[in-house]
Amino acid sequence: MTEFSQLGLSPTTLQAVADTGYTTATPIQAQAIPVALAGRDVLGIAQTGTGKTAAFTLPLVELLAKGRARARMPRALVLAPTRELADQVAMSFEKYAKGTKLSWVLLIGGVSMGDQVAALNKGVDVLIATPGRLLDLFERGKMLLTGVELMVVDEADRMLDMGFIPDIERIFKLTPPKRQTLFFSATMPPEITRLTTQFLKDPTRIEASRPAMTAETITQYLVRLPTSDPKTKRAALRALIGRADVRNGIVFCNRKSEVDVVAKSLKQHGFDAAPIHGDLDQSLRTKTLAAFRAGELKLLVASDVAARGLDIPDVSHVFNYDVAHHADDYVHRIGRTGRAGKLGQTFMIVTPNDDKALDKVLKLIKMAPEELVLDAADLGGAKPAAKREDGRSPDVPKIADSSEETRADARPARGRSGRNRNRAETAPAVVETAETASAAPPIAAEPAARPTKPARPVQETALRQSGRRGSNADRAPAPKTTAKPFGDDDIPAFLRRSVLIKA
Repeated sequence: MTEFSQLGLSPTTLQAVADTGYTTATPIQAQAIPVALAGRDVLGIAQTGTGKTAAFTLPLVELLAKGRARARMPRALVLAPTRELADQVAMSFEKYAKGTKLSWVLLIGGVSMGDQVAALNKGVDVLIATPGRLLDLFERGKMLLTGVELMVVDEADRMLDMGFIPDIERIFKLTPPKRQTLFFSATMPPEITRLTTQFLKDPTRIEASRPAMTAETITQYLVRLPTSDPKTKRAALRALIGRADVRNGIVFCNRKSEVDVVAKSLKQHGFDAAPIHGDLDQSLRTKTLAAFRAGELKLLVASDVAARGLDIPDVSHVFNYDVAHHADDYVHRIGRTGRAGKLGQTFMIVTPNDDKALDKVLKLIKMAPEELVLDAADLGGAKPAAKREDGRSPDVPKIADSSEETRADARPARGRSGRNRNRAETAPAVVETAETASAAPPIAAEPAARPTKPARPVQETALRQSGRRGSNADRAPAPKTTAKPFGDDDIPAFLRRSVLIKA
């Protein structure tokens, strides 16, 4: 355990840290802060929730304490992938720099540029920005980056996922080559490795924990559904929320449109829920997050915009309504709970269409979440995907046994044949109900015969079969023929096969 007082911070900064209630540094903070204070580049690799924000905010406050900013020429630049993460960094500066005269400005989209430009004209020490808004203001001539002494890139792998890497490369080239760079990422894909090799100078690599590992304070559950029907999924989600002791929770969906649908469904069934995703107005997103942080909102239905960087220290539950497309995103999603040593529970709803995504998640986390079983009533009348032999009550916290033996039984068999065998045994067909019957499209006994097309002229057909092309002038006019009924015998055999295949 390393105390902040051992890291070389000034008394003013230490007092600011103490005012937040922290006295002991996390592993990434204990290793990164001394290196950054020594003026060296840092390549920090740590999973979400390990204190990366303070690991670069505290050194910035110390290194910038002396000096003065000039108009339109910031001294430090912090890049974040989302507006919410950038706002959190700004909140961190507000806490740790309150005993100094440092100034900073938040440059994010979705809000007016007027106040941002006014702050830049006065001169600020630190720019905290998303790449898009930063480049927009730069191209308008509102700032210069030639005075940047310190540059921070946070959540670099998320930048990669969002397509910001070309923007990051351009921003790097706009800053002076003699600068100190602090680069943080949860994972190190090849594109990120290339970026660090190109723009960092002999960085100190700090890996506080193995990338993409889930915290031991999080209990993970999995619920298999026999169908991908959205109504059944929403019914299962409501059952899980209703039976778990949810103080507050985040529901993650893969698509923005699904976020709105799920949030609306929860509200219609009496749950206190609100959506948040990238298409909403920034003021509404900020208001929704503030209500959730304050405990005024119980359920936050979110896209992956909330999966990383949001510092909400006491989230009791996370629900994966959809299995994450990228396995890394699953780790970041469930990392919203079980933070700072507190316990948390997560639930993942799995349908037959999620087999590939689930396999990637299980391979990454190297464990099998405990499987829960919901009753048919909880699934809107659909038959459960599996039935427990112990006959336990479907109360969520008590459904699955936490013993090692049960964990081993719940782990899917290795190999393709083993996985298919498990799916066949645990996912019987859906029992048809009035709801599912009305939703299912009618199945015709036989496909209707496709109407036959008139035969092409003989010469044109021959040209097409031979693969030769020519101008219309080169083609002889088709001979006139007497009209007669056209039957199946007149269609060439290969065309009859083609029609049958298409039908």
